[in-house]
Amino acid sequence: MNIPLMDKRVKSLEEMMADLMATVENTSRIAAQTSIEMREFKEEMKDFKDEMSGFKDGVESFKDGVESFKDEMRIFKDEMRIFRDETRSEHRNLNKQLGEIANKQGRMTEDLVAPSICRILQEVVDCPPSYGCGLVVRIRKVNPKDRSRTREFDAIAECGDYLLVNETKSSLAPVDIDKLVDTIAIVREYFPEYKDRKIIGSLATLYVNESLVKYASRKGIIVLAVGEELMDIVNEPGFKPAEF
Repeated sequence: MNIPLMDKRVKSLEEMMADLMATVENTSRIAAQTSIEMREFKEEMKDFKDEMSGFKDGVESFKDGVESFKDEMRIFKDEMRIFRDETRSEHRNLNKQLGEIANKQGRMTEDLVAPSICRILQEVVDCPPSYGCGLVVRIRKVNPKDRSRTREFDAIAECGDYLLVNETKSSLAPVDIDKLVDTIAIVREYFPEYKDRKIIGSLATLYVNESLVKYASRKGIIVLAVGEELMDIVNEPGFKPAEF
């Protein structure tokens, strides 16, 4: 016996079951695909993490290399500083030995002072090298106005507007500083050709104590002593010589 209404419901139910089974089957396929993709994603993330870990290891290795390089550079700089200090010390000791020999031979002015005078004058007054530097050593001058008077000057150098009068002493005393100031006062009498020059004075010696340097500095006198370049200025930093 056919019951139309029942048949319609049964058919509808069958269709719903078929749809449900299709949906379940489709959902299973999607779930399976999603599971595969998730596994692949996890594997990719694992590979990425491994790569990042390797990158971090590389960065750490690079940092270690940089630090090692910095340490080597610090060691190199320290060694270079020690080498420079030792070289300077050797230069000073050698120059002192040369100074002692020159002093014994009475040739300090010629052997030690003269080679340094023009360099020192140009450093002190900022006289350009293009001006040139005229230097005379152990010159005996007759006073043009009174030829019965003569004076001997250890070293005189001129550059630009300046004239440097230097006296050399094997050992320096306060009286030598005062005598140089007196000598500077009469230089123009013996060198009228330099009457318009600004005159500065220097005293050269082998060794000098700090108290004499300070006294000379108060008088505006440059003090030279044996150093790295034969004779070096030993006045305190910022010292400016007096202009007479």
